[in-house]
Amino acid sequence: MKRRNLVIGTVFVTVFAVLAVAGLVLQQRVAAAQNGGGMVRAPRFEVDPFWPKPLPNHWLLGSTIGVWVDERDHIWIIHRSSATLNNNEKGAELNPPTGECCKGAPPVIEFDADGTFLQGWGGPGQGYEWPQSNHGIFVDHKGNVWIGGNGAGDSHILKFTRTGKFIAQYGKAGVHKGPVDAEGLSAYAGDSNDQQNFARVAKIFVDPRDNEAYIADGYLNKRVAVLDGDTGKMKRYWGAYGNKPDDRNLGPYNPDAPPAQQFRNPVHCADVSNDGFVYVCDRVNDRMQVFTKDGKFVKEQWYARRSLADGSVWDIAFSKDAKQQYIFMADGRNQRVRVIQRDTLEELTAFGDGGRYPGQFFGVHSIAIDSKGNLYTTETYEGKRIQKFVNKGVGMVPRSQGVAWPRSTN
Repeated sequence: MKRRNLVIGTVFVTVFAVLAVAGLVLQQRVAAAQNGGGMVRAPRFEVDPFWPKPLPNHWLLGSTIGVWVDERDHIWIIHRSSATLNNNEKGAELNPPTGECCKGAPPVIEFDADGTFLQGWGGPGQGYEWPQSNHGIFVDHKGNVWIGGNGAGDSHILKFTRTGKFIAQYGKAGVHKGPVDAEGLSAYAGDSNDQQNFARVAKIFVDPRDNEAYIADGYLNKRVAVLDGDTGKMKRYWGAYGNKPDDRNLGPYNPDAPPAQQFRNPVHCADVSNDGFVYVCDRVNDRMQVFTKDGKFVKEQWYARRSLADGSVWDIAFSKDAKQQYIFMADGRNQRVRVIQRDTLEELTAFGDGGRYPGQFFGVHSIAIDSKGNLYTTETYEGKRIQKFVNKGVGMVPRSQGVAWPRSTN
């Protein structure tokens, strides 16, 4: 009798297991059908809702507009702190204080891989001109921290040590200025052929092989500029398709018009792959253009091409395999991260959705990757946070995944 019951129990367990697997497969097929049909093999991610750990001192993040991961897998962010906090958020720093909580954290923050706060620094200081609206952060192969800015009059770049000691300023504040809107954009033309100054730099990427800094220049100018990484001397620059930059107003983006022969503001990233190609985020034109290091145009691709307003192509990070098979693209207009096959520029899948819960986005702005393939995103506007997405390896996923919520709490 015991043996019979054991056999019957085993049969029931097996049947239930088969039914469970079949149900999961059915759910995946339904999800795939609802999301445009088909599954695709691509990198998979899950949000870590407990990363990072809380900041000390009642500190809050403002609009968070830059992220980078250094060679130690320390995560660096830059944010706009109290300038983007309302009085209800920063009551402890008002005069007189209206309560115990809270106040803006220092603009530059370093976390370790576990999400523990390590240090914070930044802001106006002696010997340099802090940006009116800081934008973008990069830690280079020598440990230097580079910072740009997209505020009115931010026509310069700053370089510091890891601990915030000032090293150099390239360009002078106030050379190219004018009133800007909430996006940092302006109706005033810059000077994309100025070889001494910049005009509202969005992001800096330092290529260690040639010790050159690639500048997405950016919110007023319409170019990629390349500097010597030690001296800051400009070596070359170019506009869309490798053309000489032209600062004339192109008017509003029209997805049905012929491709614009110049970048629109902002030129939001210019990142260099291991095999020596420069990938440029032409944000409002909804396109990514690829160049050689000397500015020769190679190819381009559009993403969510009918996206208007602030555009779809905000920032990128390359996968950590030797061939950098994938590009991960932040799309702050459509609130998702796109996963792209780098050699073809084909979008494979995307994850994320609009909202304030973990795994959702409100203005996903910048993206970076650590040595284990985990992704880190920051959010501007009222998003005001950084999120970590844990690498779960390559597998079958729907083409539109929705929120990358953890599959298990174990």
